[in-house]
Amino acid sequence: MDSPISATLVSWGNAWLTGHVGLDEAVDRVERVAGPQVVEAGDPAAETTLRAFLVDQRIEGLSSFRLALPIPGDPLGLTGPPAFNGAAIDAGQAAIAVLPGRCAGLVPAPDRRGSSYSGIRWTATEASATVPDLPSLAEAEHMLTAAIRSATEALLAVDGPAQGFPSLDDTEDTLAPGYPGRAHRVGALAARLSLALRLADERGLTSGQLATRSEALRELDRAVRRARVAAHHAIVESGQPQI
Repeated sequence: MDSPISATLVSWGNAWLTGHVGLDEAVDRVERVAGPQVVEAGDPAAETTLRAFLVDQRIEGLSSFRLALPIPGDPLGLTGPPAFNGAAIDAGQAAIAVLPGRCAGLVPAPDRRGSSYSGIRWTATEASATVPDLPSLAEAEHMLTAAIRSATEALLAVDGPAQGFPSLDDTEDTLAPGYPGRAHRVGALAARLSLALRLADERGLTSGQLATRSEALRELDRAVRRARVAAHHAIVESGQPQI
């Protein structure tokens, strides 16, 4: 699923939980990205709106959201169980709601009903309460900087068309109010590079050139996903402002 919806829910959900925005504003910003949102917890007939789900979870002690951006072989942000991991990897993303002693995993999918309705259906399932092993924001920024340098050197060494990255200076900031400045900076850079990776064009390259380019982009993708996850967690990872 090629959509930033999980990251948007995590960002604005955390901003709401930390008191930087109201619930209505948070839900409005999430729905602005992908349309109406419903949550299904086991029974499709018992779906509820995202807003009602958030209110119910807050009553249950919801304290924060975590972001998962997994791919096959790299389950970034996931700690189980297998059913949730598999669904999140298939989707390429998930949001994890942290509650007292447990977590709820939310996996998004397109929700289309008829010709005029287009939104998101979140499937809520049990997720492990084990905290994933993730880099800090500072570590993720360092890894991203190193990966950019390495990828740039590798791509410049490959003869062929469409080398380098497109200019994406107008990419919007992906984080909600309340996040530290460093998180905004890292998140914005990671978002630009994520888009650049999706736009990378391999036409006209030989098999050897493709291998060199693919390895460089794969390492950059790994660093980008870690930077995005670290940036989205920064609002709850530290009570001290970062610059």
